[in-house]
Amino acid sequence: MKNLYRVYQIDSFTQEKLSGNPAGVVTNADGLSDRQMQKIARELNNSETAFIFQSEDDAYDVGVRFFTPLKEVPICGHATIAAHYARAVENHFGTARVLQKTGAGILPVDIIRENDDYKIVMTQGKIKVHDELPGKAKQALTDALGIRSSDILENCPVAIASTGHSKVMVGIRDINLLHRLQPDMAGLVKLSQEIGCNGYYVFTMNRSETPMIHGRMFAPAIGIEEDPVTGNANGPLGAYLVHYGLADHDGALLAFHAVQGEAIGRAGTMEVQVKIEKGKPAEVKIIGHAVIAFSTELML
Repeated sequence: MKNLYRVYQIDSFTQEKLSGNPAGVVTNADGLSDRQMQKIARELNNSETAFIFQSEDDAYDVGVRFFTPLKEVPICGHATIAAHYARAVENHFGTARVLQKTGAGILPVDIIRENDDYKIVMTQGKIKVHDELPGKAKQALTDALGIRSSDILENCPVAIASTGHSKVMVGIRDINLLHRLQPDMAGLVKLSQEIGCNGYYVFTMNRSETPMIHGRMFAPAIGIEEDPVTGNANGPLGAYLVHYGLADHDGALLAFHAVQGEAIGRAGTMEVQVKIEKGKPAEVKIIGHAVIAFSTELML
């Protein structure tokens, strides 16, 4: 017996269609096999596709799994925004909190209804900020990005940070250089195998401007040469900035806006909030809008 699945393409971190970061969403994924989900993700060919499942117990409201065109990943920021936006629109939700079970644990998502639309707040997972990469790995990274060590922001360690899905943080001085980057993708893949991290978030920072951050994210090891707008890069970036004392805050909260995707014509913006306890990052939230680009049905 064949089943009918509801499939959306959602543009996250934007309210303008065909900008921001596109994600696939299947809102009624119960019954799909791992192989079918992987094939759907490959067919839609977005950086991630989210599959929503009914809850199996009282500990959470929905299960969500995330697939790139090549593999399953534990969590994804823009696809979380997309999944809960699609579900809110489909079910005509008011303002609500949802607990989602993911590969990074059970995490809250706040759905905020405003002006007949929705804003989605994703609380991210366990924070971990590492020490600076060793010199050999750092040199391999600068070579693959086509930059010099002198291009890196002063006092900005090149280090891995995670809120459930890790990224290497690379702060550079010049926004024009950021937009000109043409990385050696094979070099990044090789380095990923050596350091155990698949994503590289290259960013500039200007504390006196809004948005404070402009960035680009490369993850060719999981089939994403460049991701337009990445919640699981900007969220860990917020934790990294607090951990290394690189951004001003009031001692309790760091909040900033980040824009990404400009270099590839898919700009999108999010707000990042980092709760601070005893001088350390304690909780990270990303906040963004979304819009439905199109929807369809798939019979399998």
